[in-house]
Amino acid sequence: MKTSLLTGSFLLFSLASFGQNETYKNTENSDYAFKKIVHLDATPVQSQGMTGTCWSFSALSFFESELIRKGIKNPDALSEMYVVRKAYESKADKYIRMDGKTNFGEGGAFHDIPFVINQFGIVPEGVYNGLNYGSDSHDHSELSALLTGAMDGVLSHVQKGSGISTTWKKALSGILDAYLGPDPSSFEWKGKKYTPKTYANELGLKMDDYVSLTSFTNHDMYKQCELAIPDNWAWGKSYNIGLTDLVDACEYALKNGYTVAWGADVSEKGFSFRNGIAIAPEDPSTIEVKGRDNKNFSDAGADKSSNAFLSPQTEMTITPEIRQEGYDGKTTTDDHGMHIVGLYTDQKGTRYFLVKNSWGTGNYPKGYLYVSEAYFKWKTINIYLHKGGISQDLKKKLNL
Repeated sequence: MKTSLLTGSFLLFSLASFGQNETYKNTENSDYAFKKIVHLDATPVQSQGMTGTCWSFSALSFFESELIRKGIKNPDALSEMYVVRKAYESKADKYIRMDGKTNFGEGGAFHDIPFVINQFGIVPEGVYNGLNYGSDSHDHSELSALLTGAMDGVLSHVQKGSGISTTWKKALSGILDAYLGPDPSSFEWKGKKYTPKTYANELGLKMDDYVSLTSFTNHDMYKQCELAIPDNWAWGKSYNIGLTDLVDACEYALKNGYTVAWGADVSEKGFSFRNGIAIAPEDPSTIEVKGRDNKNFSDAGADKSSNAFLSPQTEMTITPEIRQEGYDGKTTTDDHGMHIVGLYTDQKGTRYFLVKNSWGTGNYPKGYLYVSEAYFKWKTINIYLHKGGISQDLKKKLNL
């Protein structure tokens, strides 16, 4: 079970594990020698368990780092499951009104968090941990099946010409209450009384300050677009920029004290959480894969082994055309949300982003992994960041 009491201890762990030592490894027996360029603070690594809610874990981790950046040394851990609950309510309403022609499921996107915070507010994880079903870890397999069945039942009734009833939302709320806990309309926290909205207001985060950036050639450059991915149920917008701009934007943000939320495809052979690394090797056949990934990749995925995970190898040269080919061919899909907190180089000078994941701390970098620039270029769906972390040149291109 997650608890906000871990926050302070993590900041100490962060300094100890990524402090002033000269180089770092992705696994204990690795020959990689990563050198820190910048490393920003984050709250404790969590586990999303057997759920498809990485978007909530990664986005709230990002916003918790935003609170640290704003001077709150030990911010409260924010409730992922409150966000999940309110998102379910909203996507259910859209699903019924759109006659089932929108996605209804566990998935979501980074902009779902501003949507929820603006509409409903937010609460600390200590107020709403979403574990109301006798478990100390998250598992939404039964909840997801029950919600899907209920919504399809409501939809079938509506499509018979009965119209939308006034009671189905109460039934939906009852299911969410049973699994996640009753909706906290008011609560007491650290001696003060709040509603979700008053608590959100006290945090001082302005949701209009955050934007999504992407890079695909089927959209106009330097204009807003709507990513056509199933989990974009709220139809959120992203700014479409050049591929070099996308990499540079992430690096610029980190060097200027801003972390970045990262949406990406993690199904490639070169993505290995257990080995603490994600790369795009020129010859992926050198990677041996045993087992298979689960549908949410939340158990760290298949077991992979290769010398490429142990010492730097030649990687693919990623162009906008190669990137677009993966997107159009559906080999690059919106699999997973994570949180970029650092920039490193290996002994050959290759740049890597240090990424905080939400699959627990069972791997060697204790819940983190190093993602090469080539993999980032190839498999990024979008990044999400504060406008203050964007260079003036890019802001000018985007009319921000």
